[in-house]
Amino acid sequence: MPTDPQLSLSDVAAIGREVLDRVGTVVVGMRDGLELALGTVLAGGHVLFEDAPGLGKTLAARSLATALGLDFRRLQCTPDLLPSDITGSFVYAPATREFEFRPGPVFTGLFLADEINRTSPKTQSALLEAMAEGQVTIEGRSMPLPRPFHVVATSNPIEYEGTYALPEAQLDRFLVRLSVGYPDRGGEAQVLRNRVQRRHEAAPIAPVIDARTLLAMQAAVEAVFVDDDVIAYCVDLAAATRDIAQVQVGASPRGSQGLLLLARALAVLDGRDFVTPEDVKRCAVPVLAHRLTLTAQAWASGVDPAAIVRHAVAEVPGPPVVGRAGVR
Repeated sequence: MPTDPQLSLSDVAAIGREVLDRVGTVVVGMRDGLELALGTVLAGGHVLFEDAPGLGKTLAARSLATALGLDFRRLQCTPDLLPSDITGSFVYAPATREFEFRPGPVFTGLFLADEINRTSPKTQSALLEAMAEGQVTIEGRSMPLPRPFHVVATSNPIEYEGTYALPEAQLDRFLVRLSVGYPDRGGEAQVLRNRVQRRHEAAPIAPVIDARTLLAMQAAVEAVFVDDDVIAYCVDLAAATRDIAQVQVGASPRGSQGLLLLARALAVLDGRDFVTPEDVKRCAVPVLAHRLTLTAQAWASGVDPAAIVRHAVAEVPGPPVVGRAGVR
């Protein structure tokens, strides 16, 4: 079996830029969101896109999977979806008179759960083990998923009829929650222009790397230097969300770890082998906001968790400037 390639951090940065440029040829006006999503993949995490329909979330997930050379499976979530529709099940085969396992769509490199809030909590929970441990358990048998394995889920935040809010434990498994918003006028015009020029609906792109190279990129990110002051800053930011009157439950240690993991990946994509406080600040809202449980009064008053996180970033003093020599 061939060994995984060895990559330097400068290699990872160059590949990351190429991936973003390639995806940017078909996904317009989402560069920042795509960079956060790519950073999440490099950090080994999962992405939740929460935005209005028609903004290109599915196209972004499919294009990112293609550029990274990952197998891609999409599942449209509906209220009658069963856990076995995600994980697969054992089916009786008359020819062999035995039960044979037929894997579900989760056995892939990048799994897109479209409109995940339209399926029941029981079915949503079928993804918990897959996201946390990279395996699923079916009829008492644990089955490993391919490596790398990542989940991208989409959720519609403006329509609540026939939907099921994701429980806190499920939300906590997503490293980031992203909202890209509407493109500006020029970006929306470019979307239309691209469609006219293609002369067909499909927007194919060519892979930049394969799954083995992605694993090597993820391994290289582990070499990024993190100063103790930056670690303390991540802890302080997460802790600050626990001491706000409007918050019933603040970010857990998984939140502070998420800040660190994503900040490392973003530092590499920015061409550095060390994490700065600005990397952590950039991660704060995508990583922490969805981990906050508001009090009933704050929720009824329409308090935005993202605003609470931004307030914490403004109030918590950052560490002194840290750094070291450029990318190895």
